[in-house]
Amino acid sequence: GVILTGAYETARLFRSWKPSMRLFAETSGKNSVLISAAADPDQAIKDLVKSSFGHAGQKCSAASLAILEADLYDDRAFLRQLRDAAASLRVGPSDELANIVTPVIRPPGEALQRGLTELEEGEEWLLEPRMIDENPCLWSPGIRLGVRRDSWFRQTECFGPVLGLMRAKNFEDAVRLQNESNFGLTGGIQTLDQREIERWKKEVEVGNAYVNRPITGAIVQRQPFGGWKRSVVGPGAKAGGPNYVLQFAKWRECGLPEEAGAEVGGSLCEKFCGILPESVERLGAASVSYARWWRDEFSVSHDPSSILGEANVFRYRVRGPILVGAHNMNPEDVALVLLAGWTTGVELILSDHPGREECAALTEAAGVKYSEETPMELCKRVESQGSNFDRIRALQPPKELREVSHHSGLEIIDWPILANGRLELLHYLREQTVSETLHRYGNIVRNR
Repeated sequence: GVILTGAYETARLFRSWKPSMRLFAETSGKNSVLISAAADPDQAIKDLVKSSFGHAGQKCSAASLAILEADLYDDRAFLRQLRDAAASLRVGPSDELANIVTPVIRPPGEALQRGLTELEEGEEWLLEPRMIDENPCLWSPGIRLGVRRDSWFRQTECFGPVLGLMRAKNFEDAVRLQNESNFGLTGGIQTLDQREIERWKKEVEVGNAYVNRPITGAIVQRQPFGGWKRSVVGPGAKAGGPNYVLQFAKWRECGLPEEAGAEVGGSLCEKFCGILPESVERLGAASVSYARWWRDEFSVSHDPSSILGEANVFRYRVRGPILVGAHNMNPEDVALVLLAGWTTGVELILSDHPGREECAALTEAAGVKYSEETPMELCKRVESQGSNFDRIRALQPPKELREVSHHSGLEIIDWPILANGRLELLHYLREQTVSETLHRYGNIVRNR
């Protein structure tokens, strides 16, 4: 396998060389902070400036966009305060410890140079960046006004000390703008309205979410790090989290799990046992294991650090629709995949050879969409409809499916299908960390 930290295009290049490569990549991010009209302006500006210009904006988790509600975006006093805060940062060599904005690691490439020196139609500088001491690597902070949803800067990683401001009509529009990104690495919100916080935590589509705090500086275990969408290529376990090392192993089933304290998966498991009477033991063991691990691990939030004044919650979110290529699965494996989908609540779409009556009966019992098609027909569907799926679950996928999945940006999970819920259910869920400040200037305002 290959472990990679780099651009999304680099990960795709690696996969183009060998589509079956076991690749574990933390890739790009175009990260944003949503600032609500209900935010504390002083705290929001402090956290935004730190998130955007610390390490000269080169961290993959740095904020390069701020999405402001209209009332705040149109507030000249707020913009002036933001401008002054960024302009006051000390800029200079990294060997002088008082300097905050230090040189980037190499002269700006095409994207960063454009971000620092060129504006799009309708944009203007709130704070224009300047090259310092004729050093092409050392730039003062820049802030762009008027960035739109279709702007070049909105879509492009720059990795430097430049921030773009976007105007949202209201809170709902701001959340929509934040989630429209092709990337989903880090993101933040600044608001004192608890209703907005709860809604944002429910809807935000990033791997590392931050509430009323900077969005950089993730710490192992406290804030396991890794993104969604194009910010990750591979199985998706977060670095520094409980599943990171687990994903490097090649697991196989040597025996059935023996779980206690969980109930069998109800009527669905009973229906499956009626269709596959010879598989009752494995189906029952899997159903119990899936239910136990869903109850104790995957459906609950975890905060192992338990730090006073903040919450650092690690949790699992259900993935989007998963396409199941069942052509090389036996009916028992198909039943386990359907049980896993039913347990987690993920939407499954199953594709299989024509004429496999047991598999058709299983999908009908589970209420899952089912298509009878050859592997090559499945490849054509992925090619034309790949954006409709989150990932593919398959066994021994053919080379053609790997290639078309690579071109569609879909991950294929081809691990053996296991009755162990601690392992199998991971494929149907995303990991997310939500870090939230629970104090106001040292005074605890809310318990976790």
